[in-house]
Amino acid sequence: MKLWVYGCCMSVLLAACNNRQQAGDTQHNDSAAVYLTTPDERQLFAQQAALGVVKDTAVINLRMDTSRRFQEIEGFGAAVTGSSAYVMQQYMSPTQRQALLEDLFGTEKGIGINYIRMSIGASDFSTSPYSYDDMPAGQRDDSLKHFSIEHDEKELVPVLKQVVAINPGIHIMGSPWSAPGWMKTSGKLEGGSLRPDAYEVYARYFVKYIRAFGEEGIKITALTVQNEPQYEALYPTMKMTAPEQGKFIRDHLGPLLEKEGLSEQTKIMLFDHNWNSPEYPISILDDSLIAKYTAGAAFHCYEGAVGAMSKVHDAHPEKGLYFTECSGGSWSPVFADNLQYMVRQLLIGTINNWSKNVLLWNMALDEKNGPTTNQPGTGTGNRGCMTCRGVVTVNSNGGGVTRNVEYYALAHFSKFVRPGAKRIYSSALPEKGIENVAFLNADGSRVMVVVNTTKEERAFSVSEQRGVYQYVLAPGAVVTLVWR
Repeated sequence: MKLWVYGCCMSVLLAACNNRQQAGDTQHNDSAAVYLTTPDERQLFAQQAALGVVKDTAVINLRMDTSRRFQEIEGFGAAVTGSSAYVMQQYMSPTQRQALLEDLFGTEKGIGINYIRMSIGASDFSTSPYSYDDMPAGQRDDSLKHFSIEHDEKELVPVLKQVVAINPGIHIMGSPWSAPGWMKTSGKLEGGSLRPDAYEVYARYFVKYIRAFGEEGIKITALTVQNEPQYEALYPTMKMTAPEQGKFIRDHLGPLLEKEGLSEQTKIMLFDHNWNSPEYPISILDDSLIAKYTAGAAFHCYEGAVGAMSKVHDAHPEKGLYFTECSGGSWSPVFADNLQYMVRQLLIGTINNWSKNVLLWNMALDEKNGPTTNQPGTGTGNRGCMTCRGVVTVNSNGGGVTRNVEYYALAHFSKFVRPGAKRIYSSALPEKGIENVAFLNADGSRVMVVVNTTKEERAFSVSEQRGVYQYVLAPGAVVTLVWR
């Protein structure tokens, strides 16, 4: 049964039922479009009957105020990893791949994803470990003569070109899992730190990366200096302390991007790790000589609480905050649980804690949650995430696509909250089991996303500039309301 029917069965909403339109493309100026996902998966980002203005209000009243504006939104999306590109290129026909990319990135018929992340060289979701300048053991390449993105030209570059063709304004963030091994204390991609005598050449490595992809028509709009700098593993990783990262940005990367005329195109972001260490980016931003080169700080979800982002905002409100990674996986198989966590914490939570974007982990993986980076010489995964789930799953036999809970969670935001939108004031009523966030797009349209975090139906009203609108939301369900 569609959720709007539940509402019509409640006397408090009889007036609303009389004013609702049937779902469709037509929307009156005084109505709100409705898109619903329910935890039982009977409704999956499905358009419902539109809401009309009513006189009465429900017990739970939400108020929107477009005059109270906060951070600008840059986009929503996920990472197009080497593995994501591989499954799209190797398992799908050109027609299948184009259809999937249009569904993900198209703004008319698709869900309008406008921000993606890619690894600079290999991550734990690449088909093999590599950098853009690998050298034999004991040899260096300080001139970067051997720099090449050839490894990515088979799968990643073609996919990114298709994405850019569909959405020319796409934001693309680059994040390294490791510098080339010869620049590191470990002498290899796995583990270790950046050697002080390699800071200058590593900055030039970033410039070559930006330009090489730029020559392919792929504009890199943001960089994080190091993915998860507090972590080492048996796949490409590199530790980098806050003082080390600050020095690298202040003395090398920041000035070089500025000198090369790339600082306006490509923003530098700090940290790119978990919520449990807000002191890491704060300590760097406290130094004005470093802060002037940075757009702000990036966070992951795996440890700590989302409120850490507001701690950084409170310390440095002049800087942006970004949410750049979180993955669902087979450890959490229940759709309803994942829907609520992702919408409540990763989307509503991060945005209400000042994030300008929301990125999940792999855009696409196969039915075995891979491929993951192989341990050299073994042909086996090397302790990266073997249970991570993609936004979509591409079947290795025939290229069929399964849209996972991540897809629907993102769609509730990416489809209607366009780049340049501002978060606006909306009533915060978590104690009543209704959590929400609201936006004002540049074209004047307004968007509110609401999740019911209780085990009971919740009737609520929204006071918007054109009137009052009512809705009844099933337990655990998510709804997006759009005023055009």
